[in-house]
Amino acid sequence: MEINHYEFEYGQYGETTGVTINLRGFDILRYNNISKGTAFTIDERLRLKLSGFLPPRVKTLAEQIKPSLDIVEKKESDIERYIYIRSLYDRNVVLAHAVIASDIIRFLPIIYTPTVGLACQQYSAQFRRANGIHFFPGNIDHAETILRNYVDQDIRVAVVTDNQGILGIGDQGAGGIPICLGKLMLYTQGAGIAPWHCLPISLDVGTDNEELLKDPDYLGWREKRIRGEEYSAFIEKFVKAFKTVFPKALCQWEDFSKQTAVSVRDKYVKEVISFNDDIQGTGSIALTGIIAAMKVKKEKMTDQVYLVHGAGAGGVGIAEQILVELMEQGLGEEEAISRIFTLDSRGVVTSDRDLEPYKTKFAKDPGKLVWLKTPEDNTLHNVVKNEKVTVLIGTSGQPGCFTREIVDAVGQNTDRPVILPLSNPTTKTEALPEDLYEWTDGKALVATGSPFDPVTHKGKSFRIGQMNNAFVFPGVGLGIVASGATEVLPVFFSAAAHAVAGFISDQDISNGILCPPLDHLREVSIEVAKRVGAEAIKAGVTPDDCAFSTFKHNNDPARLNTLIEKMAWNPEYL
Repeated sequence: MEINHYEFEYGQYGETTGVTINLRGFDILRYNNISKGTAFTIDERLRLKLSGFLPPRVKTLAEQIKPSLDIVEKKESDIERYIYIRSLYDRNVVLAHAVIASDIIRFLPIIYTPTVGLACQQYSAQFRRANGIHFFPGNIDHAETILRNYVDQDIRVAVVTDNQGILGIGDQGAGGIPICLGKLMLYTQGAGIAPWHCLPISLDVGTDNEELLKDPDYLGWREKRIRGEEYSAFIEKFVKAFKTVFPKALCQWEDFSKQTAVSVRDKYVKEVISFNDDIQGTGSIALTGIIAAMKVKKEKMTDQVYLVHGAGAGGVGIAEQILVELMEQGLGEEEAISRIFTLDSRGVVTSDRDLEPYKTKFAKDPGKLVWLKTPEDNTLHNVVKNEKVTVLIGTSGQPGCFTREIVDAVGQNTDRPVILPLSNPTTKTEALPEDLYEWTDGKALVATGSPFDPVTHKGKSFRIGQMNNAFVFPGVGLGIVASGATEVLPVFFSAAAHAVAGFISDQDISNGILCPPLDHLREVSIEVAKRVGAEAIKAGVTPDDCAFSTFKHNNDPARLNTLIEKMAWNPEYL
């Protein structure tokens, strides 16, 4: 019998049906994917030679959840709660996910934004157990061997970061991998992609963060970031190895910086099954809010004027997704682009500037902006006022930049201004929801990127919709994996936006709420997966069977929906 070995068993749909364990004794308890802790039955303890290694009491999963929740509540801060959940995950993945699923609204800010930002900053000091794969210039030439040596080989989704553009806190060197861990936990919570099908990867190409370089405890590659051809060659080596070892798996690029994010996404879009959540996921969830706002306003998207304040990768991703949707709704590309303005630290992005390539598509001809006489005229207020902006979106990370003057200007262009301050964390939001309600006498249609408490206006409480990418990327990933899609298309993210918007209740629409509550994450993710799978079939980028199942969907959406429902894993002991 082979030692230190276990294999998960799957049904015809690719769902987990059991596990074959060639381990015995205490070794079983060391593997978090298969350990049940005190939930191993008496019979299992005898058969697996665990007798005597656990206390006599056998607990059910439900009985294990309660004391874990009690421990969480006794912690004094969210970063301590994060550490506890991660340590629980390292011991028992089923129990950790069951705890999270018991109150997803409570735990999402702990396992992901905003707490994961602190986890990134404290990564080296907090390091307890290895998770995922770390590539750096000293081992990238052996990337294929390293991937083949990873403990789990049935990988369906990998989240990959180069650690440079972390959550508004920038370059975190090797500390960016908690972002990947958090995203993959959401793939499991949302779409039911089992933890042993998930792979976090850090591309540690150095850091320009001087604090890290001077920190004696820093665990990353202690060199300045490589750039140019050297960086490109590093990424190329990784992609080649990943495609060789996991040719059918999805690669989600995460927290690359601005131009790098766009260039890497575009270069490899047809070479490896991949997308960038910071660009496309952000675009999709912003589109969700706009679709919902049009239901409230009873107007068409094609009649609006859009301004994205913050022309980074996320802002441009939003502009791209609005463009895709406007063209789907009948506008020509040129006319659609004319309705979308992007703005950076120098004002509206214009074509007479020396621009990063990713900004050029939405750059305006300054000669056609009749109000733009001098550089001093190129302000947020002047754009809103003169271009009659009706939908104002913030991805700038500049707290408070949507002032009352700016909001009033949008209100002059439409009865129900759509204001989406999406920057994370809450300290960087462009405007506070309570101010937006007060300044517009409750007429503003508001959604935020960070979680906010409900706002009371004129005696009525309003839930603030959080435009969280968690509504999008897990379902997009499952739809791609289940359909066997060989390419990720922009229309997938439009389909996802419409799916998410469909979960906003009529009552919420009547109250101007632009996003469903997060406790519907699983249902939303499954519907997103079905819509994405249908679009993949329609576009002809799928085989007739799933890459990870013996079940053939024959490019039939109904059969694919059955596959998606069956594939989704729940945190239950096998």
